[in-house]
Amino acid sequence: MSLIAGSYEKFIWGFKLKTLKHEPSSQNLTLTPLFSYQSHLAHITSAAAAGPAAASGSADDTIHLYDLPSASSLGSLHQHTSSVTSVTFFTPPSLSFPRNLLSASADGSVCIFDTDPFVHLKTVLVHKKAVNDLSVHPSGKLALTVGRDECLAMLNLVRGRRSFYCRLGKEASLVKFDLGGERFFMVTEEKVGVHEAEDAKLVTEFECQKRVLSAAPGENGLLFTGGEDRSITAWDVNSGKVAYCIDDAHSARVKGIVVLMRNDSTVDDPYLLASASSDGVIRVWDVRMSMKEKPNPLAEANTKSRLTCLAGSSHNLKRPQMGAGCLKGDPDAAEGE
Repeated sequence: MSLIAGSYEKFIWGFKLKTLKHEPSSQNLTLTPLFSYQSHLAHITSAAAAGPAAASGSADDTIHLYDLPSASSLGSLHQHTSSVTSVTFFTPPSLSFPRNLLSASADGSVCIFDTDPFVHLKTVLVHKKAVNDLSVHPSGKLALTVGRDECLAMLNLVRGRRSFYCRLGKEASLVKFDLGGERFFMVTEEKVGVHEAEDAKLVTEFECQKRVLSAAPGENGLLFTGGEDRSITAWDVNSGKVAYCIDDAHSARVKGIVVLMRNDSTVDDPYLLASASSDGVIRVWDVRMSMKEKPNPLAEANTKSRLTCLAGSSHNLKRPQMGAGCLKGDPDAAEGE
C-alpha cells in the first residue's frame, strides 16, 4: 500500500507501507519514503490515490498528478479558477487503476477528467458557494457533493449534469458513500448522519465528542472518524454506537484516515488503517489493538510539517492501459453542452 499526504507547507509526501523482510508478520511494518517535495504554490487541501496514480489539490487552483511506481510527477491540471477543495478517483471494482478523476472547487464547480491521458471532459456548476467535499458512488454513475451554501447535490456522471439539489439548513463538511454504495454519511461539526442512498432518508445519527475533520468507511458496517478529539473512533452505522476507539491516537487533530482494504497485496491483514495529524505524524494501526489501554502504532513516519490530508492506494503499483471514463466522446463537445 502507498500513502500520500499534503501539508500547509505546500509539500506532498509519499510513503510505501512494507513488511520487514526478516519479520514477515504484519506486526512489523515500516513506512518507506517514496518522495517529498514542494508540489504546489499554496497549501495542499486534499489528496487522492488509486492504483498507480495519485493527485493533490491546492489553494493555488491547480491539481498535481503523481506516478507512484516511479515516484515522479505527471504534471498538473489547470481547469479550476479558484481553490481546489476536494479530489477523488473513480476506480471500477474489477480494475486496479482509475478511470476518472473528479475535483471540486471553491467556486462551486466540479470538474470531470478522463485518466487516459487526464483529459478534461466537463465542468459542472453544482453549488452557489464553495464545495466542501465530493464522493463518487461505487458504480461510477453518480456523485454527491456538500457545500458552504448548506446544500446537498447529486451529479449524474453519465449525463454530466446536476440531477438533485436540496437545502440542508446547516453546512456539511464531509460526505462519503459506504463501500457498497447503499448508504452515505454526512458530517456537520461533531454530528454524523447515516442516510439511505436511494432516497436520502436519515437512518441514524451519532455525535462525536468534538468536531469531525476526517472520515472513512470500513467493512462490516463501520465508519471511522477522527478530528479535534485526536482519537480514531469506529462507529457501528447500524446502531449508531461506538464499536471501538483508539484514544489519543495523535497529539493534535486527526486530518486524514485511510482504511486498508482486503485486496491489498502488500498487507494481508484487513484490520489495518492509517491516520495523519496536523502534528506531522502518519501512523498505521491494527484496530484490534484498541482493546488495550494504550495501543501502539505498527508503523510511523514524522514529516515535521502540518499535514492537511491523507490518501492511500491499496493495489499493486502497475501501469496498465487506462480505459475511457464515465463521460465519453469528444471532450470539447462535452464542455459545450
